Amino acid sequence: MTSGNDFIIDVKDLTKVYNGSLRAVDGVSFEVNEGEIFGFLGPNGAGKTTTIKMLTTLLRPTSGSATVCGYDVRSHPNDVRASVGIVPQEYTSDEDMTGLENVMFCGDLYGVPRSISKERAKELLDLVGLSDAANRKVQTYSGGMRRRLEIASGLINHPRLLFLDEPTLGLDVQTRTAVWEYIKKLKEDYGMTLFMTTHYLEEADGICDRIAIIDHGKIVKLGTPSELKSSLGGDVIEVGVREETDDLTPLIQQCPSVKDVRRLNSEYRIKASMGEEAAPTIIDLIRTKGYHVTKIMVTKPTMDQVYLEYTGKSIRDEEADRAEMMRQRITIRRARN
Repeated sequence: MTSGNDFIIDVKDLTKVYNGSLRAVDGVSFEVNEGEIFGFLGPNGAGKTTTIKMLTTLLRPTSGSATVCGYDVRSHPNDVRASVGIVPQEYTSDEDMTGLENVMFCGDLYGVPRSISKERAKELLDLVGLSDAANRKVQTYSGGMRRRLEIASGLINHPRLLFLDEPTLGLDVQTRTAVWEYIKKLKEDYGMTLFMTTHYLEEADGICDRIAIIDHGKIVKLGTPSELKSSLGGDVIEVGVREETDDLTPLIQQCPSVKDVRRLNSEYRIKASMGEEAAPTIIDLIRTKGYHVTKIMVTKPTMDQVYLEYTGKSIRDEEADRAEMMRQRITIRRARN
């Protein structure tokens, strides 16, 4: 039975507890509007994957509620699965099968008759630019072609809602751009709703209608990219000082336009209104006290800074680690074949 609201995803106080004590997801609540691209960001272990597994019925919630495409994930899991598509982070296609065979096999899993799935698979491979490679074995595909094949496979059941977990992880810039174009096409041409995770924040900024940031199992901030950047309250000034022994936070806070100061070893991250005007004042104040400035940078708010603000972590190191992990897994898988 479908619910009466207009949200394609409606989550209320959703919680998942492991082993009676580990709260992987801790009472999250949010809604996703039909037809939007919704970004779900957070550090490793923040609860992203657990949340997605509950929304796609792979895990049963400990408490709380969630409806997906109008169906309750607890009482109508089969209806949820029939309504959604999933593009996982790891490549799942069989390398000994052709691209066409892989997409049709996914159709088998969804119960799509072969008489329908073959033509539908051809259409989807054309959508993602793989028509010419449809009859080639996947082991001959590049990383970008494999990712596009995963997208085609995730669409075989004509889902209303598509979950994308790190859809461009480990791809080069040109291939990533191409994949994002296919993703935007799904929304613009087919009215599809997309729920995605990514570690490429500049892309999330440009493609997502709204973004939720999750950390330690809780939603810490949710809004449009513009709203999230505006929430920082000003420009960001990064100042490096040669002397690490003294904490200059109280000194910097004396500047009238400074709103917040955070110290990391010999560097200071400062939020200030009119950063271009505040920066010279801050430098003069530091120098008059006998300290030496080694770095000064003024930037407008970015999604990277939003992420750092609300999680206390930089996504760059995680991005590199996960990309390297993905490359290693692909190498190991190929070595076994």
